[in-house]
Amino acid sequence: MKEQEKIEQSDARKNRYSDVELEEFKAIILNKLDKANSDLKLLTEAISSGDVNGTDDTSPTFKVLEEGYQVLSKEENGRLAARQQKFINNLENALIRIENKTYGICRVTGKLIPKERLRIVPHATLSMEAKLQQPNS
Repeated sequence: MKEQEKIEQSDARKNRYSDVELEEFKAIILNKLDKANSDLKLLTEAISSGDVNGTDDTSPTFKVLEEGYQVLSKEENGRLAARQQKFINNLENALIRIENKTYGICRVTGKLIPKERLRIVPHATLSMEAKLQQPNS
């Protein structure tokens, strides 16, 4: 039997991750949370920044195009900021699950989500088995 299969079978018998494993996931989440907060700050600054390009004295035609672009850009940044805020909330919820020692347990199957998935998507609440059973997956 391969080493990876032994590890997966061992994990399948466990009902939660150990405190050491939870600390590893916590470090991953805190790292992603720092980056996500930094990205959100950049996006909110881009949304709230005024017209710093000095287009007051340009041709009216170009000014209309420029203003249209600025509105579109701010709308896109607003959508990105909302998505980033949702990601931050999910990461913060994952930290709560770590504190409650329920982190890494699939909310549908009740089985442990594989470590590989949690390292890539640390805020995951569904195993791939459950995710693939969803209608819009």
